[in-house]
Amino acid sequence: MGAVENPVDNKEYRIPGEAKEILKSLASKWEDVADASSLQVIPLKGAMTNEVFQIKWPTKTENVSHKVLVRIYGEGVEVFFDRENEIHTFEFISKQGQGPRLLGRFSNGRIEEFIHARTLSASDLRDPDMSALIAAKMKEFHGLEMPGPKNISLWDRLRNWLETAKRLCTPEEAKPFRLDSIEEEISLLEKELSGDRSIGFCHNDLQYGNIMIDEKTRVITIIDYEYASYNPIAFDIANHFCEMTADYHTDTPHILDYSKYPGLDERQRFLRVYLSSSGGQPSDNEVEQLIENVEKYKLASHLFWGLWGIISEHVNEIDFDYMEYARQRFGQYWLRKPALLGSLGTTPDVVSADGIEEVAEKTSSKQTGLLKKYVSLARK
Repeated sequence: MGAVENPVDNKEYRIPGEAKEILKSLASKWEDVADASSLQVIPLKGAMTNEVFQIKWPTKTENVSHKVLVRIYGEGVEVFFDRENEIHTFEFISKQGQGPRLLGRFSNGRIEEFIHARTLSASDLRDPDMSALIAAKMKEFHGLEMPGPKNISLWDRLRNWLETAKRLCTPEEAKPFRLDSIEEEISLLEKELSGDRSIGFCHNDLQYGNIMIDEKTRVITIIDYEYASYNPIAFDIANHFCEMTADYHTDTPHILDYSKYPGLDERQRFLRVYLSSSGGQPSDNEVEQLIENVEKYKLASHLFWGLWGIISEHVNEIDFDYMEYARQRFGQYWLRKPALLGSLGTTPDVVSADGIEEVAEKTSSKQTGLLKKYVSLARK
């Protein structure tokens, strides 16, 4: 997940020596850098998978500096993705002019070109003009022709993450989530959505911190491809809509506000721009079908990031309440499933889990009423 600048005290000591040597070598090639060893380090706040730092050097020209970005991989996050595949994706996308250039690699991280653009904020995602730019860029991203097989990763990844979560959790931790029932839920969703043939190269983590904009040209750049893979495009869009409920730069970055989930008009507007950005006007039926698929894939998104939260609690040391985040995502899954899947969405006893009731305390009053209703029904 993405990051924005948080100018606090110098953190040069966090940069590995191996990385410092590469940085020094890079800076020595710039004639206007007075001292290649005199690097300044600024931690970028908001990343939840890696530690990210902006590195800059003063130059002989007043008020001018060179900048790069250093990404230090989070401990244990290899359970989520293959790092070599991610690097290959990064290099391929860079060659397509879609993201930053790779400037160097070290044993537990890499150095990237610093993009001179603004990272979006949570409120940007709800701005109609910005949202239209994102929709068009997402359509372009989905059309990338990545080398290698174009197999959907979603269902295998969910099952692999489920097994990892079961292995890492104590029985006490696993019980509120009823992890033993999630395999059945994954199979249910996979069967329900098996008719969807709209596949593309998906980012799978399109939150605001992974989107940048050049204010002058209005060009959007999508960054950070750890989770990228071929998937149903509706899953990627569903993820993006869910991210509109998050603000990772508050005192409680793990708390989601589902009253901010985009309404029907907002979703329709986004999808019409998405479908028309490559030429032609979509029919009302095309838009409605995509909306329906996106809403169903929202359930897969909740399972995806709910399992991610459980695993991250055990493998990541970044200061974030991963387990509470997971509770909210699972809570939303059980809350939304009946309406989205009809008779297939009958709410099982899992809704009575202690952790789900805790979610109700952090949702809107309307959502709380619905959630408590399903809890009550499940206990009868």
